[in-house]
Amino acid sequence: MVLAGALALAGCSGSEAATPDYPRWHNTEVNAVSRTTTAGGVATTTSLKPDGTLETVALDLDSGKRLWSAPAVMAGRLPGMGIPAPAIIETGRDHTVVVTVDPSAKRRRTAALVGRDAKTGTARWTRPVHSTFGPQKCGMFVCLSENTALSTARVVVLDPATGRPRWKLPGIAEVQWSNASRVVFLRLARNPLLEAYDLRTGKVVWQQPVEQALGSGVNMSGGWSFGSTAENLVGYVAPYTDPRTKKVSTFGLFSVKLSDGSVNWIRPSVVRVYPSGSPGFAPVVRPVDQQGQYGGFARLDPESGRVLGQIPATDVPGSGWWLAFPARMDRIGFLKHGKRGTAFDLATGRPAEVEEERGWSFCVTDPKPLSLKGQTPGFYSVASLCEFDLATGKRVADAGAPPGWFTGSQNGWRIWRDEKGGLHGVQDATATAPGMYG
Repeated sequence: MVLAGALALAGCSGSEAATPDYPRWHNTEVNAVSRTTTAGGVATTTSLKPDGTLETVALDLDSGKRLWSAPAVMAGRLPGMGIPAPAIIETGRDHTVVVTVDPSAKRRRTAALVGRDAKTGTARWTRPVHSTFGPQKCGMFVCLSENTALSTARVVVLDPATGRPRWKLPGIAEVQWSNASRVVFLRLARNPLLEAYDLRTGKVVWQQPVEQALGSGVNMSGGWSFGSTAENLVGYVAPYTDPRTKKVSTFGLFSVKLSDGSVNWIRPSVVRVYPSGSPGFAPVVRPVDQQGQYGGFARLDPESGRVLGQIPATDVPGSGWWLAFPARMDRIGFLKHGKRGTAFDLATGRPAEVEEERGWSFCVTDPKPLSLKGQTPGFYSVASLCEFDLATGKRVADAGAPPGWFTGSQNGWRIWRDEKGGLHGVQDATATAPGMYG
């Protein structure tokens, strides 16, 4: 099965070659396997060492130079969730804290949550952890699902400056959106639930059952992803086939208002395709019928869910292709490695000329799982994109920076991982927006 996708993002920056004056850097001393998080002039990532262990690495955002590193560990995280990135939060003027999961110094404990000064790596506080999916930034706080492997699983909201708990709630949840005053959790339970909380008081603001939004029969085991527009949260729930019954769970996209959780629109029985950007930016999907047959490709308006353009199933090549897109994602290309591909206008669905047409696609189509010491197998690093010539199916030698819909941007900086694990950064003034990994 080949699933690849598209995202239209107006104003995406072009290649590095076209913008030589932008500040940029390349750090080859890391093997980044998680996405990168930034705040307070510091970029952080989780890196894989040659011996198979993990470490947290902090880089100076302006130069890309390593500031410090510390051992990291995963304790209870599930392979399908990928390698977690550190949480980084500005706690005041010239004060930023990086929160990570470290190996515990005590034999009876698996791990410890540690808050460090982002510039120096000096530990400010620690909190023992039995099992966790990892820390997440939520507004000005840190949200952590802990004891995830126990019946006492809960979410704690911590002060990043001291590590002290502010409030908590039972069960397992993941942050899907937050601002200075609110956080929206996906509560992972038999009946998954979206829940918004006031960050300072811990009071529930609104609730929206996922099944009420998308339909009964949801199973989060297939995976999920969320992205936001200015006013709404767009969620995708992937299909999951029960190994016992062979029945496929309910899947598709839906949108709820961030203000009150009410449903805006739903698109059931469609799959989000990759590579792609955040679901909150012009998602492209493929419909799937009750017999499991895939249709064409449809571009949706994230605000309304309406179809803005589509390519019928009759125009989709039979097999052996990967989708590739230019920086502005105005076209959709079917890349065939080492062979001539095809392309279509994404808005109109009409065939497009492939001569001199370039598109971005996965560098590697058969990634290998990471060799992690003492961890459950099945973890992969975040993917890398490469630029291809659609007329020949060959990689472009002079490729620049991947497009903004993939890298995302934070305060004008775009950071991405190359296929060898090195990190690149460019400050090209792109507006802040999430990328493929949030």
